[in-house]
Amino acid sequence: MDSAGPKGNFGRHRKIMPFEPGSIEALRDASRQKAASLNQHVLGYGAQAEAEWAAAGIAAPDLPAMRQYRLERIRAELKRRDYAGALLYDPVNIRYATDSTNMQLWVAHNPTRHCFVATEGPVVLFDYFSCEHLSDHSGVVDEVRPAVSWMYLYGGELTEQKVRRWAAGIADLVREHGGGNSRIAVDHINPEGLEELARLGVTIGNGEAVMENARLIKSSDEILAMRRAIVACEAAMGEMERALQPGISENELWAELHRGNIARGGEWIETRLLTSGPRTNPWFQECSSRKIEAGDLVAFDTDLIGPYGFCADLSRTWLCGDANPTNEQRDLFRIAADQIGYNTQLMQPGISYRDLVERSAVPPGDCFPTRYGVLYHGVGLADEYPTLPHASDWTSDTPDGVLEPGMVLCVESYIGRLGGREGVKIEEQILITETGNEKLSTYPLDARLLG
Repeated sequence: MDSAGPKGNFGRHRKIMPFEPGSIEALRDASRQKAASLNQHVLGYGAQAEAEWAAAGIAAPDLPAMRQYRLERIRAELKRRDYAGALLYDPVNIRYATDSTNMQLWVAHNPTRHCFVATEGPVVLFDYFSCEHLSDHSGVVDEVRPAVSWMYLYGGELTEQKVRRWAAGIADLVREHGGGNSRIAVDHINPEGLEELARLGVTIGNGEAVMENARLIKSSDEILAMRRAIVACEAAMGEMERALQPGISENELWAELHRGNIARGGEWIETRLLTSGPRTNPWFQECSSRKIEAGDLVAFDTDLIGPYGFCADLSRTWLCGDANPTNEQRDLFRIAADQIGYNTQLMQPGISYRDLVERSAVPPGDCFPTRYGVLYHGVGLADEYPTLPHASDWTSDTPDGVLEPGMVLCVESYIGRLGGREGVKIEEQILITETGNEKLSTYPLDARLLG
């Protein structure tokens, strides 16, 4: 061992580039510009996805126009509810407001990133350490500041001090840009943050209500982005179906959807809802190591956040192997397909939520106890408002409303007999138009099961 070098030094040091203390800001700026130019949202989604979108004839969305539309939707909702601004922690809401991302799943449970949208004033993004470059592409973020993260992971028993420092910064923004209005909307906040803001004179309202209503009506550019996300999802579903052979495990099959989504620039999948054979009834088992057998039904729900951050929420049920389906499998599938078809044609602009569910087809009596929890739900950057239950599940605290052009909803069916062996899941994604509706999802149903 060579021990001739000075003790306490790590390796041999040499000067690798000229460095002057006064140049640090210039180097920081150059580093930020380089990182911003290499952001995933700037680089785009790659040749495979672009070729598939071109083949499908789907034009690229105008992203600057889409971002401005979203910001205007948020501010209109803030004005309507008399808020000085919105403080957002949910990464999906931050994506809607800024079209920027940062470790989406991690920040969903580690609140280290938040955004303040002033009703009359700037959009200020509080980002994770050294992440200023991640929003430079958006064109709607006016300022990036380092986030003060006051979760226990960082604050420990000194969290209260961090809360005070964090709240002081938010209160300053409200005073500076609120025009005397101290009411803000917050989507997620722990009690100590609420208490400290209240102590500083800031009143908190429901930010989820603001954001869900802002996100309700999609622009034409958002619909283009959603169409592209669905094309990417369905291409991955095709790869998944080709991989479906007897002997593959549920986990292995589910991994094909993940791979296809990520390869096309998608972001994550929110659930693990894929089951086979006896695990398809009742619904809501998550995928497992079970080996799929010839003759099994395989049912899944994509719950996929794809390119542009848009959700592709589709369900299909396939038959594994080359054998013909049983009469029971055909019967279950036909009931589900007929329910989806009937309920889709009811989805017209101007119909109330209550009227829609009252008129909807429901599972037969021996399948009704295992029914899916909702008939319809909104969808955009994730599952969104509204959620419409079966008429029998409608209660005095179920909100009513009206379907409007520009809304996108999923129509759901799960059909499995109570105590039965298997079940069938089908779900389609539907755009409400001025004159009716359009089915955005196009992946074909299993022709063998349709019979």
